[in-house]
Amino acid sequence: MDNDNRVSLASKNFARRCVMLYNFLCNQKHEYVLSKQLLRSGTSIGANIAESEYAQSKADFISKLSIALKEAAETKYWLELLQDSGYLSDNQAESLVADCVSIIKMLTSILKTLKSKD
Repeated sequence: MDNDNRVSLASKNFARRCVMLYNFLCNQKHEYVLSKQLLRSGTSIGANIAESEYAQSKADFISKLSIALKEAAETKYWLELLQDSGYLSDNQAESLVADCVSIIKMLTSILKTLKSKD
């Protein structure tokens, strides 16, 4: 499986986890503000990757993946804040942050490769 397919699958699985976490935070912890931010950014990663598949140019492709990377960085921030605020246990946060960091690394690698071919 090539990097593009791996990152697409990883981001979709991660988005699923973000949706489940959002439901948990709202229903069990009664936290609505940070969880909404996490839901928005965590699902946006995969949406931008999916959109990049139909990019009109290489520059558009790079732009969409760059947005996905920014959304992943934002998601990592929200996860860390939820952990620091006590809404997520260390174990819950570490697993999600590890998945997010993995996506960040894949996107960074793809973008470096694309930009080096110019």
